Amino acid sequence: AKRLLHVAPERVLERAFRRLDHLRYVTADLRSPRAAVRMDLTRIPCADHSFDAVFCSHVLEHVDDDRRAMRELHRVLVPRGWAAIVVPITAPRTQEDPTIGDAATRLRVYGHPDHVRRYGPDCVERLGAAGFSVSTYAAADVGDAEQVARLGLRGDEVIYHCVR
Repeated sequence: AKRLLHVAPERVLERAFRRLDHLRYVTADLRSPRAAVRMDLTRIPCADHSFDAVFCSHVLEHVDDDRRAMRELHRVLVPRGWAAIVVPITAPRTQEDPTIGDAATRLRVYGHPDHVRRYGPDCVERLGAAGFSVSTYAAADVGDAEQVARLGLRGDEVIYHCVR
């Protein structure tokens, strides 16, 4: 059976993944009681090469040390394993300032009170620095508008397909 780590699981995807008999499915989240594993993405409590695939959508923009989280995702994947990573691309280049700590300023600067950065297309370089080979896909390439919405995506979003 293939092993899938689903970080901050979206309910609609969780239901779909749980229906797949050939999948050993693990949900993880820092705070959600629904997740099977309470997990800090910068310190994944799993051995090297624990998963064949990872699904991580709209999480890294909340993680203080996203580069460490990316390295951890790379570490827990088997060789040639893959991760589907989605982050909102809202800047020409990634912008972050670790001195911004309050929600009101984060809302003004990053567009959300819990975000710690705005990503730009250079996210590919950050993922590459973590060891991944990265391909990009438009969410609209995944399917029609209804299918994209069912995945919890917008048609203009980028999906990073990251291979270990």
